[in-house]
Amino acid sequence: MRKVRKAVIPVAGLGTRFLPATKSVPKEMLTVVDRPVVQYAVDEALEAGIEHIVFVTGRNKTAIDDYFDIQPELSETLKRGGKSKQLAELDELQLPAGAVSFTRQQSPDGLGHAVWCARDLVGDEPFAVLLPDMVSYGVRGCLAGAMELYAETGGNVIAVEECDPAQTHKFGIVGKGKPIGTGFEVTEMVEKPDPSVAPSNSYINGRYILQPDIFELLSNQKRGAGNEIQLTDAMHRLMEMQKFYAAPFKGRMFDCGSKDGFIQANVAFALARADIRDLVLEPIAEMVSAQELRSDAA
Repeated sequence: MRKVRKAVIPVAGLGTRFLPATKSVPKEMLTVVDRPVVQYAVDEALEAGIEHIVFVTGRNKTAIDDYFDIQPELSETLKRGGKSKQLAELDELQLPAGAVSFTRQQSPDGLGHAVWCARDLVGDEPFAVLLPDMVSYGVRGCLAGAMELYAETGGNVIAVEECDPAQTHKFGIVGKGKPIGTGFEVTEMVEKPDPSVAPSNSYINGRYILQPDIFELLSNQKRGAGNEIQLTDAMHRLMEMQKFYAAPFKGRMFDCGSKDGFIQANVAFALARADIRDLVLEPIAEMVSAQELRSDAA
């Protein structure tokens, strides 16, 4: 069993659901409280033991490159201004030299194509994939649990959460096999099944650990939904050759690619912060109460 050292974070998406904000700002740079969405994915990867992060970028994404680079002018300004706390926070977020790479997805051909674009940087070793729109909230990050299960099973690991059984038509759902370690074997993957035929209510939540064989499958993967090269389609083919396991996440994943998920994440992370919790809790409660009164009046 080979160690998982690298993680692929696809950041080439256009973010059309957040227009006009994302016309000039990458959606991954929108902030949840005071950190860009992509920072949460990086933090989660590092917590899980990842040593090298590969960003798959696209046009108009240079702000992400700049964010993870050193900015001597900013550091010097903070130093001269005596803002040691802010300087320490920036230093703590700085990735080590050589621990981050960028490659370009030159056309928007789907998640599978984005992962395939990282093939030469990943090489012949297992790797993780983190979808940055999905922000992990819990005692520990989602990928840490998936890595724990991988250490027990090897193979391929998908992180999952449970949804309302009536909502399975909104997600990619996995079939549940026998329990293994902290998870279970995956018997099938079904994209957005009707609740009447869904094999379970465990849905794929945007965290994967995959064997490098997926790259060969992606190289000749036929286009699927949306006329794009889908990662799930290649995983279906990989399941015919290798085992897949599911790692249930004991927290919550916020879909920050949607407006409601993004707002919910901001509220949840703000309330979890000791420095601002009391500053936002009362105003939020007042706004909710006022909204309820308006609804009752209507």
